Amino acid sequence: MEKTEQKQVIPYQRKVQYYETDQMGIVHHSNYIRWMEEARVDFLGQIGIPYDEIEKTGVIIPVLSASCEYKVAFRYGDTFLIEIEGDKFTQVRMSLRYKIYDEKKTVLKAEGSTSHCFLDKNMKPVRLKKDFPGIYEKLALHFGESIHC
Repeated sequence: MEKTEQKQVIPYQRKVQYYETDQMGIVHHSNYIRWMEEARVDFLGQIGIPYDEIEKTGVIIPVLSASCEYKVAFRYGDTFLIEIEGDKFTQVRMSLRYKIYDEKKTVLKAEGSTSHCFLDKNMKPVRLKKDFPGIYEKLALHFGESIHC
């Protein structure tokens, strides 16, 4: 796929909540995967295809794999931002890379990735370009270059 110019996207940012911390006072490792999902859903809304609207068309985007490398811990009250970079995109699959930074984007705190496929509600693969060109075009427009969410 040929790379296209990206639109300006507002970074995904929020504070760490108390319930996300463990007994040691740091964010429990499972929350980073949840944050990647929050950023991914936010990204889809920012490019004009909110996840609930995607599901109304009959398309679902399950996670096939998820990974995260933890570098520096977050604590309660810290603010973070997440950048998403498109890795691979086809009519039937996509994979994304995530960089999770401190509020000022001076410290890379974690990196992760997810891979996904596009299915109908019967769990059968769909070809976005053919079956859902509106979804395909919006993803294709924003996927090739690094994006902030």
